[in-house]
Amino acid sequence: MKVKIYSSLFILFSFLSFSMMAQSVNVGKETMNALRIDKSFKINGKMDSPLWANAKPVELKYEVQPGDNTPAPQKTLVRAMYDDKFIYFGFQCFDTNPEQIRANISDRDNLFQDDYVIVLLDTYGDYQRAYELAVNPYGIKGDLMRTSNNEDESFDMIWYAEAARNDNGWTAEMAIPFSSLNFPDKEDQSWVLEVVRTLPRASRTQISWTKIDRNIPALMPQAGLLVGLKNIQSEGKVELLPYLMGQKSGYMNDYNNPNSGIKFDPVIGRFGGGVKYSPTADITIDAVINPDFSQIESDAAQISVNTTFALNYDEKRPFFLTGRELLPNQQYYSRSINDPLYAGRIIGKTGGLTFLYMGALDRNTVFVVPGEDMSSTVASPLQSVANIGRARYDFGDENYIGGMLFTRNMEGGHNYVLGMDWNYKFWTNWYFGGSVYFSQTKELNDTTLFSSNRMFSNTGYNAGFNGEEYTGAGASISLNHSERSYNFKLSYSDFSPTYQTYDGLFTRTANRNIGLTQSYILYPENSFFDKISFSLMTSTRFNYAGVNKEKFVSPGINLQLKGQTNVSVSYFVVNDENFFGVDLTGVRRVQINLSSSPVKEFNFSAGAQIGRFIYRSSSPTIGTGHNIEASLQFKPTSQLDISFSYSRAQLRNMATDDLYYDGNIYRAVAIYQFTSEILFRTIVQYNTFGETFQLYPLFSYKMNAFTTFFAGATSNYLDYKGEFGFRNTDQQYFVKLQYLIGV
Repeated sequence: MKVKIYSSLFILFSFLSFSMMAQSVNVGKETMNALRIDKSFKINGKMDSPLWANAKPVELKYEVQPGDNTPAPQKTLVRAMYDDKFIYFGFQCFDTNPEQIRANISDRDNLFQDDYVIVLLDTYGDYQRAYELAVNPYGIKGDLMRTSNNEDESFDMIWYAEAARNDNGWTAEMAIPFSSLNFPDKEDQSWVLEVVRTLPRASRTQISWTKIDRNIPALMPQAGLLVGLKNIQSEGKVELLPYLMGQKSGYMNDYNNPNSGIKFDPVIGRFGGGVKYSPTADITIDAVINPDFSQIESDAAQISVNTTFALNYDEKRPFFLTGRELLPNQQYYSRSINDPLYAGRIIGKTGGLTFLYMGALDRNTVFVVPGEDMSSTVASPLQSVANIGRARYDFGDENYIGGMLFTRNMEGGHNYVLGMDWNYKFWTNWYFGGSVYFSQTKELNDTTLFSSNRMFSNTGYNAGFNGEEYTGAGASISLNHSERSYNFKLSYSDFSPTYQTYDGLFTRTANRNIGLTQSYILYPENSFFDKISFSLMTSTRFNYAGVNKEKFVSPGINLQLKGQTNVSVSYFVVNDENFFGVDLTGVRRVQINLSSSPVKEFNFSAGAQIGRFIYRSSSPTIGTGHNIEASLQFKPTSQLDISFSYSRAQLRNMATDDLYYDGNIYRAVAIYQFTSEILFRTIVQYNTFGETFQLYPLFSYKMNAFTTFFAGATSNYLDYKGEFGFRNTDQQYFVKLQYLIGV
């Protein structure tokens, strides 16, 4: 790639972007007035405080799903008040059939299959991100961070909600501390606000305060305004989050001898914690020392057979969840910071400028070395220092331009990545976005840690840690158009053979890819179908030697039915790939997905790919087989949740019918929710690929999102076959107490 191409692109983009900065999108919006009250009051979910009578309500009038701004099937009134410390929202959710309300007592963020109301707050009014706060009829809370049309359920903050059911439906109250929100430092506040009520019945019906035009792809630019907020502030405060945990671990004395028994180490105590300081409403500084990043929620096993690239696992560590909506996926992967001794971060926003810096000392560095047909994962005991820098200028209506710097330094090596990204919205429903990156890598000179002759294309460099030093570059560009009945996305990506990011999980390099996705959508009226969409996906990929590495054409259809049921079918009519230098053509298969939630006690989903697959070995061939995933969830009572999931993969030689692999993963999760704060959960998981069995019981008490107590165990078993059967190879017991001070 040529540097001058990138430079020209930046100049063109900057000219187009800043020519639109003066546009305003807040003219003519619906408004809700927040009533000022003298002092705080305790919410109970019943809307019985006389203060609410003085607040003028707004009504959610429009059914936006599946209807198209049709009259709402049920009446919903919303009021807003505030004092020096809180913004309050009150909801009256009338229901002519209250017996049909779907609601469960569940853990935080597990309410989105229920009836619920949700408030979306964009406190800066630039449509870049919004807080999403939801509550169901039992007062179960859900909080998310919205960026564009993406939602991050891992986001948590301190706020309060209560709800109560009655003969006419249900009511709910929210109390949101100003200290939990970031907002501009000015006397008069005007926040972008949307309020939605969801009723899961024959269809998943959504009722909105404002009209939602399907020709406009984004939700928040169509929201209303919350006005009347004056002289509010988030006083500077300090929060401490110490933790204390105890752990006892045992391991089989000799893994080759199933009768050797378990040897337990002495009980290990561990303590540490974090501190958070918010000097103003738009700046937060936090740090952690000896943080506990143990995974209370176990990773669900993934089928890794026939996979040549590193797998991606969700982040579950609380510290790394904050601010990740500002960072690009793949280029930054928080779990690359594997075992930090300490970490610190500053994040803030002033005017249109958003900034983030994070640094961490990683005690055991893991490297992911990318490639054309495979990546390599290298674990090491080496310490490294990670630095993550991000700055972005937002100029309204989803437009931004930003830069980033990722570094990883260790003794004898380093990796630096400099990047720039943008999003430019024009003509209401067109988006031009992209990113460019430059990397500079100095490998470790230690082939005992990783030795490999795998070449980085024709650059003369290889993947082994032999002290080589090289640069790389990459770009990803897309043009999107979305309207009521037609969508398309044209994308191009280009990453050189020597591009690397030690702070990310970017596994495939040395490729140039162009793709086009199109869909046509129908909305039948008075039909069993809520929506029908037809799609066509096409893509072609070349390596840096000009070899066509992959091309496919895949038409599909998606049906959204009554009974909250979705069915999609697609077929690879063309699917050719060059893998490890071997041309493999006609790899055709069908893909089917189904999900259904016809009643409140039952949810089901399944997906399958059936047909031809590439057997990704050193001598690749085409085989016939299938990949299947399915899950089943039962909620026989409002407090009991039982779910089962199943994954299967099988592949046979297409010519000889010889079996390449065949295996399954079974997983069951049972949760009894005593109250919204207390639960007992058991996970059972069996993997036939490795003949392993896991058992994870857990008791959990969550006073809020950060004050928690856990007690549990992890038990791992291996099938030794014959007379030995399954034997316990690894055992761990743990307790953990974490308490937030300063709320």
